[in-house]
Amino acid sequence: MVERRKPARSRKAATRKTGRKSGGRRRKASPARRTSAAPKASAKRWSQRVTRESDALDLQRGVFTLRDPKQIAASLKRSAERSSRRKAGAYRSALSMLTFYINRAGKTLPKTQRDRLQRAKAELKRQFGRE
Repeated sequence: MVERRKPARSRKAATRKTGRKSGGRRRKASPARRTSAAPKASAKRWSQRVTRESDALDLQRGVFTLRDPKQIAASLKRSAERSSRRKAGAYRSALSMLTFYINRAGKTLPKTQRDRLQRAKAELKRQFGRE
């Protein structure tokens, strides 16, 4: 009985079959790297949730999309002064919410809207007498 040997596979074939180069060590997947189902919706859009359900302010719907910086500032001031849950002063709460929105929008915020919100910051300072 003659024993038949299998033909030697090329390195390319070995890589194709195993998905890695021969001789390499296989890494164990750490628990943090494992992918489970889709992430929770609340974790995915946390900045949207903060804007909508802030513990400090009850914002008017669509306040950051208003066209007039004076209206944006007036709405933020009204929300901050009416809130009983805020930890800081009204001015600080209103300004921090506006800054938070600008920072979280990042590069996706159009330049015209960013400029409008920056003017609203200056107007907010003026309305609170902090020029």
